[in-house]
Amino acid sequence: MKKLRLSLAVQIVIGLILGIIVGTIFYGQPEISTFLQPIADIFLRAIKMIVVPIVLASIIVGVASVGDLKKVGKLGLKTIVYFEIISAIAIVIGLLFANIFQPGAGVDRHQLEKADISSYMQTEKEVEQHSAVDTFVNIVPTNIFESLANGDMLAIVFFAVIFGTGLTFVGERGKPVLHFFQGVGDTMFWVTNQVMKLAPFGVFALIGITVSKFGLSSLVALGKLTIVVYGSMVFLVLVVFLIVAFIAKIKYFSLLRLLKDEIILAYSTASSESVMPRLMQKLENYGCSKSIVSFVIPTGYTFNLDGSTLYQSITAIFIAQMYGMHMSISSQIMLVLMLMLTSKGIAGVPGASFVVLLATLGTVGIPLEGIAFIAGIERILDMARTAVNIVGNALATVVVSKWEGQYHPQENKRVS
Repeated sequence: MKKLRLSLAVQIVIGLILGIIVGTIFYGQPEISTFLQPIADIFLRAIKMIVVPIVLASIIVGVASVGDLKKVGKLGLKTIVYFEIISAIAIVIGLLFANIFQPGAGVDRHQLEKADISSYMQTEKEVEQHSAVDTFVNIVPTNIFESLANGDMLAIVFFAVIFGTGLTFVGERGKPVLHFFQGVGDTMFWVTNQVMKLAPFGVFALIGITVSKFGLSSLVALGKLTIVVYGSMVFLVLVVFLIVAFIAKIKYFSLLRLLKDEIILAYSTASSESVMPRLMQKLENYGCSKSIVSFVIPTGYTFNLDGSTLYQSITAIFIAQMYGMHMSISSQIMLVLMLMLTSKGIAGVPGASFVVLLATLGTVGIPLEGIAFIAGIERILDMARTAVNIVGNALATVVVSKWEGQYHPQENKRVS
């Protein structure tokens, strides 16, 4: 008799459904978190354990295979330009949806629960102390081991690019080191496949904790905002990204089918890190060169957060509408420009989207305390924007690979 084997996507969906059921049953009972939190923590810690070694090894090997710092610089410029264009489009779409559907109009904030956002306020103050120039200065690490320990992705990318270039210039003497990092990368991808077996349990625990804390009532109270955010996300993924793929002559829906497990996992966990290793592996097997994948994906995790920027623009207008404020076209243009600046370089900050909003709202006269009203559904919205971020970065990788003439779909291999 043939043994029934469920795909990872099906297992994750089962974990998601069971988590919702358990969270609903134990709603308002904090003791359930005592049992579920360790399961969630183990999964997330296991993911963080493998991300940095894979990124470091992949970039070093990828850059060494290019062998030309000028080519790497050209690749970086093209990648950043693409990121900025798509991010700007995402923000504008958010503004259009917010202005057309008015999710904050008629919302009585006195009937909404306010959450404590003091921790985000403190983080925002720390971020404010660093200018945009500081963000770029900090790309160069003073101690690479400290950057590796802290998961400072931009600093790791910078070091890996320089190190990989150095391996090219030392020639034969660098071959043993290159082979070492090739071995590290291959080994860590194997470890990734083992860690992914924990994904359904991690999803079950994370969703169970969230539902048990907030329930579904907060979702109903801010239902219009949730619908507008999700609708705009769908529009971005199924219209804008589809147009980009059509222009670049990419089989977009085959790419989505390939990444279905990663999209579902990112949505369920609201964690981009949870899918980075397998995302990189699948894109390589999809036909993108290792050098492109290893550069675009880690960089995109900081500079190409399409779902997050779209969410931030909608939420900013929602808060303004909730307070009865009318924002002029000039104020909204200022909002776009500020979001373009503040959303870069702090992706690794806990609650990054809230921190970006706190750093932005005051500059256009929107009350900061408005963020406290949407904290109850933050997790639900975070799940959607994380999944969109993954799709956006995957598409960016294929687009840049085609630009560079390093996309070879005939070499595709199946990734289970």
